[in-house]
This record gives sequence, C-alpha cells and structure tokens, in this order.
Amino acid sequence: MGDVGITVLDGDTLRSLHVSLREDTVSLTGAQVLDLAESEASRSLLGLSLPQHLKSSALRRMNIDGVGDDVDFRRKELSPEEASRKLNEYLSAIADELKDNPLVASNLDGSALRMFLEDEDDFAMIAENLFTDLDTKDKGMISKREIRNAVVNMGVEMGVPPLEEFPLINDILKKHGAEEEGELGQSQFAELLQPILQEIADALAKNHFAVIHNIKIVNGSELKKQSTQVVVSGVIEPITKLPRHIDFPIMEIAMISRKHLQVLANEKKLNDVIAKIKQEKDNGNSGHKSTEIIKDFLEKNGKELGLPPAEANEAVILLYDAVFADIDSGEGASEAEDEFRTLVTKILEKFAEQLEANPIYCDLDG
Repeated sequence: MGDVGITVLDGDTLRSLHVSLREDTVSLTGAQVLDLAESEASRSLLGLSLPQHLKSSALRRMNIDGVGDDVDFRRKELSPEEASRKLNEYLSAIADELKDNPLVASNLDGSALRMFLEDEDDFAMIAENLFTDLDTKDKGMISKREIRNAVVNMGVEMGVPPLEEFPLINDILKKHGAEEEGELGQSQFAELLQPILQEIADALAKNHFAVIHNIKIVNGSELKKQSTQVVVSGVIEPITKLPRHIDFPIMEIAMISRKHLQVLANEKKLNDVIAKIKQEKDNGNSGHKSTEIIKDFLEKNGKELGLPPAEANEAVILLYDAVFADIDSGEGASEAEDEFRTLVTKILEKFAEQLEANPIYCDLDG
C-alpha cells in the first residue's frame, strides 16, 4: 500500500525570506500588508493556506491582539517603509510560531496512489477491503454510487485529497458513471475504481495538493513556558533528530487536540501540583520514597498536566524510566517542604529535557 510522506513545517524556509515592496509603492493598508505576507508565506509552505490559528498567533506576537487591534491595523494606511517593516515582521512572527508549534503536512502528488495501483496484489486487497466495508448488508453487491464513498474512505492517508477541497474528483467520478444507478459486485467495483484512482493520481501529478494534518509534535519546549500543549494518548516513536521529511503511513498517526499546560511557568499551578503530591505523601505513603510517590502521581495525573499518560505504550514507559533514572532514587520520604518542591520541579524539568532531545508524535483521540 502506498505511504504518504509527511513534511514538518517549522518555519526554517521563512527565516531567509525577505520581501521587498515595489519601488512605485506609495502606501499600503495593514490588510494589504497582511495579505501579501500570507501569500509569500504560503508559497514557501507547500502552497498551503495558512490556518487561522497560525495567523492569529503570529499577530499576537506582533502585539496585534483582539478584534479591535486587528481591525484598526487592517484599516491603517502605512508608508512604504512602515509597510515593509510590518510585512517582514509578520513573516518572522509566522516563522517563530511555526518553530514553537510546527505544522505537519503532506504534499499529495499522486505518487502514493500510483504506488499501489502498480501493485496488483496491493490494489486487490484495498479494493476488497473497501468493498467489504461498503457492503454493510453482506449481499455481495453494492450501489454504483458507493464508489464515491470508497474514494472518500481512502482519504489522505492513501493519497486522496478531500473531495470538497479538490473538486476535480467530482468530475472524474461523473465521467466514469459513478453517480449512475446500478449495482456492482466486487470485481466490477474494482474494475471501476481502478481508472478513477488512476485519473486522480494523474490530476494530482499536474496539480499537487497540500494538506495539514491534525498532528502535534511534542519536543519539550512547551513544558518550559506558558503555552499550548497536548495531552497524549498514543505515541508513534521517539525521534532523536526531527527530520524535515518523514516517510511512514499517516494512518498510523491518530488525531490529537491541545490542552493548556503552564506548570513550570505558572507558580500557582506548580504549587497546586506540589501540594497534591505532598498530600498523597502524607496520606499513608510515609514509608515510600519521594520519587516513587511523585512517579505514581504523574502516572495517574500526567494527562491533566500535559504529560504522556504512562499506559499509552512502551515509548511512554521508556520516557518515564529515562526521567526517573536521572533522578537520585535514594531520597526517603522525610525531605523538608523546600526540598520536596525542588525534587518535583527537577522531575518536570527532566521531562522537558527528554522530550526536547527526543521529540515525539502524539495523539489524543487514539
């Protein structure tokens, strides 16, 4: 089966980008400056439309925050010098935001589709699986119109862009009669599906389609500052050096969402966490080492703090082992409060260091 490669967009391509205005520019509105910068950034990022959250975060870095500030800036008339400065400042802000929160994208060029179309066994297996999924009544026959659902079900992980974003697929389906009445057996289904996928692959070869995946890269930087962080329920694998392009099946990476984590940067939250751990220590755990009590608490409550839950898989278990292996396990349960606070903080910082050294892909919905 074809694997869709993914690319990590971390802002590097934008850092060397400097955009100059035309010499005959008299003035530009703030809106024109933002549009120009976003267009230039898009060209450097696989032609992607910048997500709204990325644009909003970049504007906040420029102290353009909230609806009022945004509207005022967009209406403002800027001199060529100020427009040029703001344009490149916005590009730098986008690059900085991508450094902290990289986008994970795929450039669909038809190669993944061609890969399994060229392998008869792979294609036969995929066609059989698709047909079986659509044959919900187990009749051995499905409606011809189910071809559309088959293409939709293949999705980005098999190299098929979303129909609503790549409308040419609708024309291809119509051309091959996939919207007509009638029923298909499994072999007829495969015979009709093959040329449809071939045309989609050819169309993508001429007009590449870039798509952003709902994947978060955890590198530990979020533990060290007030930030947006993920709660992990599944980890693919640790990566010592994060490459800009990784080849593996997207379907192996589930979806994630984000959760605010401000523990190391927010003294109140840190104090609350320490107080809860201290309470567990005082409630019947006096015979246990402090590191054991802290580890037990984090394994149970790490998800709420933005740490990978210990039960997710072996990679997370190894992460916990690596963190606590670096901590002196000889402490007893009698440390003073200040010493206990220092120990908890040190352990959280170790998590940040380990994740920074070994960034991981993670998911929430698993």
